[in-house]
Amino acid sequence: MKVVLFCGGLGTRLGELTENVPKPLVKIGYRPILWHVMKYYAHFGHKDFILCLGYKADTIKDYFLNYKEYLSNDFTMSNGGKDIHLEQNDIADWKITFVDTGLKANIGQRLKAVEKYLAGEELFLANYSDGLTNSPLPEMIEGVLKSGKIASFLCAKPSQSFHVAQLEADNSVRSIQSVRKSDIRINAGFFVFRKEIFNYMKPGEELVVEPFQRLIAEKKIIGYPSDHFWCMDTFKEHQELTDMFNSGHTPWEVWKTQSKLAENDR
Repeated sequence: MKVVLFCGGLGTRLGELTENVPKPLVKIGYRPILWHVMKYYAHFGHKDFILCLGYKADTIKDYFLNYKEYLSNDFTMSNGGKDIHLEQNDIADWKITFVDTGLKANIGQRLKAVEKYLAGEELFLANYSDGLTNSPLPEMIEGVLKSGKIASFLCAKPSQSFHVAQLEADNSVRSIQSVRKSDIRINAGFFVFRKEIFNYMKPGEELVVEPFQRLIAEKKIIGYPSDHFWCMDTFKEHQELTDMFNSGHTPWEVWKTQSKLAENDR
C-alpha cells in the first residue's frame, strides 16, 4: 500500500529547529522524524512512499540521496575502512517518489498534486510527517475495509499539558482538568483513504476543512480512537522525544519493541 507523506510545510511551531531544515528533517536521536515515520509504516509492510515536498525540498532529497546506513545499523569494518559490511539495513527495499508540490500549498493541494502517482490504488495511507505513535496500523486499515467508509484518521489524546476549563452560564467554573484526562481527541495526522477521497476535493481546498465536512455530511468518514503513545509538533514535545530517545524509552519504535517481544517469547 502506498504512503503519502506531507513534507512541505514551514514548520513554524518548531521555531529555530527549522531555520536550516524542514520540519520532517528535525532529528530525534540519529535520524529525522521523517525517517521514524517511514520506519513505522515499513514495519507494517508499507514501503512505497510518495514525499510531497515544498519548503527546503533539496535538503530532503539530499538526505536520501546521501543516506548513511551505518548511523542506525550494526556493521563490520575491515581493510582499514575500505570494506564495510552492514549487518542489516533500513531502506534497501523502500521505494521513494519525490514530488515538488509547491512552497505554499496546503495539505489538500499537496495531495491533489500526487493523485497521478496513486493511479490504481484502491486504498492508500497518508501522514503529516510530524507525529510519532505505536498505534496498531493494521487495525486502523481494517476499520476502513470493514466499514466501507472513504476515510479514517487517528484520533489521539492531546500530548500537550495544558488545562481545559468548563464554565457555567454565569462564568462560574464547573471544572478544570488536564486536557489529557478530558474527552478531547485531536486529529493526529495518520490517515487511511480510499481513492474516492479525490471526488470530495476541489482545487485550493484544505484537506480536513471542506472535503472532510462533505464526508462528515454523508457519514463516510470514521475516526480511529487510540490511547497508545502519540507525540510531536512543538518545540517542547521535540525536547521530550529527544529525552526519551536518550533514555532508551522509545515506544514509537515498533520495529524494535516488537522484535524484543518476539525474542523474549522464544
